[in-house]
Amino acid sequence: MAMRDTLLYASGTLGLAAAFVHGLLGETRVFARARIEPERLGRLIRGVWHCSVVAWASVAVLLIVAPWMGSQMARHWIVGTAVVIYGFSAIVNAWVMRGRHFGWILLAIIVALALGGL
Repeated sequence: MAMRDTLLYASGTLGLAAAFVHGLLGETRVFARARIEPERLGRLIRGVWHCSVVAWASVAVLLIVAPWMGSQMARHWIVGTAVVIYGFSAIVNAWVMRGRHFGWILLAIIVALALGGL
């Protein structure tokens, strides 16, 4: 197994962990305390929160399986997509939380590992 494949596996595994923790913390820490009116707006915000969970998990799976695809073009597109999704999330997290939340660091590490896997 090549080092760049290992880097993609690591990136994808961390991406799955980030997705799981993001969804779990959203349900147990954010939405458990939040009172959003009207109720349908609360459901919408919860759904939008979990869209990032689904996106992160989906791209993470693609990062994990990319080495098995045997296509350099597919690998580049998957890594490029991961860089956009996780990179944008890292930037927004760092900006909104003013750098005081560990999430942006984890997301930036995922981006770095994915780029290393090219």
